Amino acid sequence: MSAVVIDFPYREDSAQLFEALAHQPWAAFLDSGRPHSEQGRYDIISADPDCVLVTRGEQTRIQRRDGTVALSTDDPFQLLREALGPIVDGIDGIPFCGGAIGYFGYDLGRRLERLPSLAEDMEQLPDMAVGIHDWSLVVDHQERRSRLVGQNPARLERYRRRLLRAAEQTGKNRPAADYRVLGEVCSNMTREEYLASIARIKRYILDGDCYQVNFAQRFSAAAEGDPWHAYSLLRQLNAAPFAAYMNTPYCQVLSTSPERFLEVRDGLVETKPIKGTAPRGEDPIEDMMLAEMLKNSPKDQAENLMIVDLLRNDLGKVCATGSVEVPELFKLESYARVHHLVSKVQGTLAPGKDALSLMRACFPGGSITGAPKLRSMEIIEELEPHRRGVYCGSIGYIGFNGDMDSNIAIRTLVHSDGITRLWAGGGIVADSDPEAEYRETYHKASALLDLLQRMEQMNSERCG
Repeated sequence: MSAVVIDFPYREDSAQLFEALAHQPWAAFLDSGRPHSEQGRYDIISADPDCVLVTRGEQTRIQRRDGTVALSTDDPFQLLREALGPIVDGIDGIPFCGGAIGYFGYDLGRRLERLPSLAEDMEQLPDMAVGIHDWSLVVDHQERRSRLVGQNPARLERYRRRLLRAAEQTGKNRPAADYRVLGEVCSNMTREEYLASIARIKRYILDGDCYQVNFAQRFSAAAEGDPWHAYSLLRQLNAAPFAAYMNTPYCQVLSTSPERFLEVRDGLVETKPIKGTAPRGEDPIEDMMLAEMLKNSPKDQAENLMIVDLLRNDLGKVCATGSVEVPELFKLESYARVHHLVSKVQGTLAPGKDALSLMRACFPGGSITGAPKLRSMEIIEELEPHRRGVYCGSIGYIGFNGDMDSNIAIRTLVHSDGITRLWAGGGIVADSDPEAEYRETYHKASALLDLLQRMEQMNSERCG
């Protein structure tokens, strides 16, 4: 069946529309950050998938809308390819006309690499949670145009009416949703433990095991209430072009990622690794100075180049010979709380390869593992006390037309079983300053930590 397209009234803030769907199981909002950021272009909203694929360890559960369930131990990437079906033509100007939306957790990498099992799996969340969506609302902020796209006209009309009602309610007095942090936000390691782990990584580098390891700490706090309310505030504090909100039966994912992992558009491939971070300044002069220092930092450039080389190699596994290139190196990008160094690697998929071939070849992303990838992942498993789960995996879509866009799931909160968790880390290299690396994790997590502290303060005032 060819896709049906219905024009829908454009709204600058798509979050006001998604709110009508936010509490449905498998509701998904791929968020450009507009109107709080000008860097993204498209928002994608959907819910009520035709089929969901949930991978835990060696097993994938496939459940359809009619309730039928199948279990498989086959490669989850191949199972997802089969669920998407043969590639069909897309529609010009609409990046997503239905397909897969979901998350691929960092620990899905265990299906691709043989890793030790040392870190504790506290969250017990799926390694992959993806829905196959046969409808979506696509908002193009550049063209200031919104369109509903789907395979089932009756379902599309039902969601059109529901979203129109949501648009009509915008600005009216509705009861405020609540999200409450109930206690102190704690890390899973002390400052001394973090610094000791960095010393251990530097010893591995000196011994020739690796060149760079991305090492992270995890923060957590007890919380209750509506995670969508928390995300609504977070996207204002830390707007980002690859943000996302997902409501699954297992957890809610609140991501304000600035980093693109993999994009495929008509067979052309792009990845934009971030390596190199500096805090924003207190005033314009200090801000410019910090940005220039980052842009010209030999250490940060070397760190970035290591990951660019790793990703060139990963893309080369599935791209046409000679097509992989680096059109941008060490570009400065500035966000609400930090400056970043960003590079761009591009290529063209080889015949017989598709978006899932690319995802499989590159997963997890090199910018959040280190180099070489496998040894870095082994060291991460040894030194980080808990599994990463969604963090440092990827959130995004793969369309029925074979196109894909995805983030690196950094600057991400995960709420499950009354606990909210977030992570922050950085690339450790031979000349890393341990104290500076420790401080950098707080710069990166500042917006998320500020959000939790604000929620904790509001709860204390309410109780007091």
